[in-house]
Amino acid sequence: MNKNKIALMVDSGTDVPPNYRKKYDIYWLPLLINYSDRQYLDGVDIEPAEMYKRLPIEIPKTSLPERGMVIDIFDRIKADGYEKLLVVTISSGLSGTHNMVRLAAEEYEGLEIFVLDSRNISIGSGLIAIRAAQMINDENMSWKELLLRIKHEIPRAKVFFCLDTLKYLQKGGRIGLVTAMLGTSLSLKPIISCNPDGVYYTAAKAIGRARSIQKVIELAKEFASQSSRSDLAVMNGCAEADGISTLKKAEALIVNGTVTVTGQIGAAMGVHTGPGLIGIGVLQR
Repeated sequence: MNKNKIALMVDSGTDVPPNYRKKYDIYWLPLLINYSDRQYLDGVDIEPAEMYKRLPIEIPKTSLPERGMVIDIFDRIKADGYEKLLVVTISSGLSGTHNMVRLAAEEYEGLEIFVLDSRNISIGSGLIAIRAAQMINDENMSWKELLLRIKHEIPRAKVFFCLDTLKYLQKGGRIGLVTAMLGTSLSLKPIISCNPDGVYYTAAKAIGRARSIQKVIELAKEFASQSSRSDLAVMNGCAEADGISTLKKAEALIVNGTVTVTGQIGAAMGVHTGPGLIGIGVLQR
C-alpha cells in the first residue's frame, strides 16, 4: 500500500492489462456480457478468445456492472486499509458505467472517492489509469495533487482505431458520430477516435484494410508529435498478425513514442467492435 492510502479502480472497458493491474494493485470492475444462456463477468470468467469464437453464433449484449458489485469492491478496498479511491471509467458519452459508479460513490461512507470520466475508451482510458497508478505509487503523490494532475491527462490521451466492419458498433448502439454507410461503400473505412465530449467520431477515412491501418499509425504519430515524448499502446481485436505488423511500424515511425502496452482488447470492448480491430493509444507526457 502507498503511504497516502490511495486505491485505484478501473472498469474493464479501460482494457488495463493484467500485468499493470497486478503491479499497481488496481481493482477491477468487470462489465457484464450477456448471452441467451448466461451472464459473464468481463475478464473474470470470459476472455476475448471465447467471445470471438462464439460471435458467429451469437452476438451478446453488454451491460453495466450491478450496483451491489460496485459496493462490494468499495467494501473490499476499505477493508484493505485504503482511505481514498480514484476510479477511472470509460467515457460517459459511450457508457452509463461512469454515472452509475459516481452515484454509488456519492452515497458510500468510509472512503473518499473521486470518479474520473476519462472521456475515452479502451486503452485510451487505460493509459490514463496507468498514469494515475504511476503517480500514486511511483511518485507518492498526495490526493489533492493527484486529482489536479489526472484531470489534465484527459486531453493528452487519444486512441485511434479501424475496424473490418461497423455492424457491431451499429448493433450495440455505439456508432456515435461515425457515419454507418462509410463501412459499406467502396471499402471506405473510417478511422475512429473520441472527441472532447467522449463520443466516437470519424478522425479520417481510408480505402481498404492496409491503408486504414496505415492511417491509424499516421494519426497516432501526429498526436504523439505534439509532445516531446509519449506512451503508446498497440492493440488488436482478434487480429494478432496485423497487430504485430502495426507494432513494428509504430515503433519505427513514432520516434518520440515508447510502446508500453500491447495485446488484445477485452471481451466487452470486442463485442462492440467485432474481429479485426487495430488501434493505437497515445498518452502525451
